[in-house]
Amino acid sequence: MSAEPIIELRHVHKSFGKDHVLRGLDLAVPKDSVSVIIGRSGGGKSVLLKHVIGLMRPDQGQVIIDGQDIARLSERQLAPVRRKFGMLFQESALFDSMTVEENVAFPLLEHSRKSRREVLDIVAAKLAAVGLKDKGQKLPSELSGGMRKRVGLARALALDPKIVLFDEPTSGLDPVMAAAINELIVRTQSEFGATCVVISHDISAAMSTGHRLFMLFDGTIIAEGSPEQIRDWDDEVVQQFIHGRAEGPIQVI
Repeated sequence: MSAEPIIELRHVHKSFGKDHVLRGLDLAVPKDSVSVIIGRSGGGKSVLLKHVIGLMRPDQGQVIIDGQDIARLSERQLAPVRRKFGMLFQESALFDSMTVEENVAFPLLEHSRKSRREVLDIVAAKLAAVGLKDKGQKLPSELSGGMRKRVGLARALALDPKIVLFDEPTSGLDPVMAAAINELIVRTQSEFGATCVVISHDISAAMSTGHRLFMLFDGTIIAEGSPEQIRDWDDEVVQQFIHGRAEGPIQVI
């Protein structure tokens, strides 16, 4: 696995009024890996993710994607950068009025000049890859939560992105389906060659899927390493969080 970073945040600050969410945050995500950013709900993980994809601009600092600082790019300049990304949203964000096939085809129709036959072939391949070979004509409302997540992943992979972002991918799923989604994340990285970045507060999922873990707390990354290194990290905050203890320096409000 290459250690070369494909995503770098350098001394990033972001405030909303008096709420200083990111406080000089530094982050380097290696290529060809599954990286998991863990931390408390409401602790800034989604804000960090929005900076990575250019939906938010830092008040200060650099956001470097595949060697390019995107922090001050215009919307027009950001368009080709965003095409390097696929994203699986927390609630899948499927179009309810479209079939599964139409949902997966949407980014191809919007951002490529492929023929209808080529689009249908790609859609069929992506659905097969996530275990939904015969579900193309179903509507999202006819699918289970886990199936909708997989359709969302097929859509995220439609344009063969360099980077796939997962926002709380196991949220709301039962343990069996959550395990299946975690396996899909690992397969996405190994079979499609994408760099995967997962936002999660699910510690067992993070430990089982991540090559590298980053813990976000109080606006900065306070721990970074392999699952084994994070388990042994000599910090009371990290140990309280990964073991789910009520008692400790993290205040329960």
